Amino acid sequence: AHSSSTTVHVESSSSSTSVPFHLDKAETTLLVDNLLTHTRQLMGSAPVNNSLHQQRREQQQQQQHIIAFSGGVDSSLVAALVQQSSFPNETVQAVLGLSPAVPQEQLELAQQVAERIGVTLTMVRTTEGDDDMYIQNSGQACLACKTNLYLTLQAVVNHAMTTTTTNSSSSSSSSTSFEHPQDAAAADAPFSLYNGTNMDDLQDPTRLGLIAAQEFDVKSPLQHITKAQVRAAARHLKLPNWNYAASPCLRSRLALGVPATAQHLQRVERSERFVRIALAHVLDETSNVRVRLLARNRARIELDEPHVDEAHAKMDQWDQELVQELGFSSVEIKAFRSGSVATKDGRDVTKSQQSPSATTTTTTTTT
Repeated sequence: AHSSSTTVHVESSSSSTSVPFHLDKAETTLLVDNLLTHTRQLMGSAPVNNSLHQQRREQQQQQQHIIAFSGGVDSSLVAALVQQSSFPNETVQAVLGLSPAVPQEQLELAQQVAERIGVTLTMVRTTEGDDDMYIQNSGQACLACKTNLYLTLQAVVNHAMTTTTTNSSSSSSSSTSFEHPQDAAAADAPFSLYNGTNMDDLQDPTRLGLIAAQEFDVKSPLQHITKAQVRAAARHLKLPNWNYAASPCLRSRLALGVPATAQHLQRVERSERFVRIALAHVLDETSNVRVRLLARNRARIELDEPHVDEAHAKMDQWDQELVQELGFSSVEIKAFRSGSVATKDGRDVTKSQQSPSATTTTTTTTT
């Protein structure tokens, strides 16, 4: 009998290289079955109603499962696993933190994916932008951000205990938002927090948010599988974003020491949107695009290597928007490299590491 297979092209952590990863249908099915079993184990034992009194008690104290949700493939897979593994008297919410670090396109994608999964999506305004550690962006911004996020997720639990919410077990998602979750009353209902951390993430020393996850006892259903396996499982579950390019928060575009202010983040968002529109004929959701904000107000556009030459050719046309309108002192173009500004040693890719097509084009303002 013919056996279909899944081939996933996985982006290397250090370059834009795609690495093929093969799973046949049986292997992918087994992977997803194991993930569902593991997720249910993390969620706790199945609730049992032995009496009418017990039913009423559990209705008042429903087990709540809260997923830190971004609309990316990792958190989307976790949301799908938790949603499919939940029981009728458990509630599941995907929570998206709203801040200048989340581009509008990511918000729209998150809403679409949540609807596809059928999970309730709650959008909450986060306040990491008020934290000096986050703003300084000196190496601990991720820790500050995730600490704020998990505090917010706990507040969502409290908020749910004081408001009437839509049952997330329906076939379509509902979306709610509130501005000040910290004002919600304390809750004593049992709850669990989840994130989309995978095995590859655990090898990244810049992900200090993992420390916050440990402190808040956040569960990670994907921590024993690779990014390639995440994408294979997401494809099996027919998640629309299974092969989308990674889209970390906009703060990750800022070089160490560049303040993580709303103004800087908004400039990055606007710049990336401009580049994607300008190259819409060759870019899609699977394409990597970054606009990095470097020291001294310099910008670096990073694209998958096949698109670098075309971007070079368009720099004269882009000058008005990127330099004159957005005010960058200079703009350069290089091949995409994940985390290229995440560490001091990673601020710049040396010419010896670049291919001929990845050389730099620079446009500078004249004064």
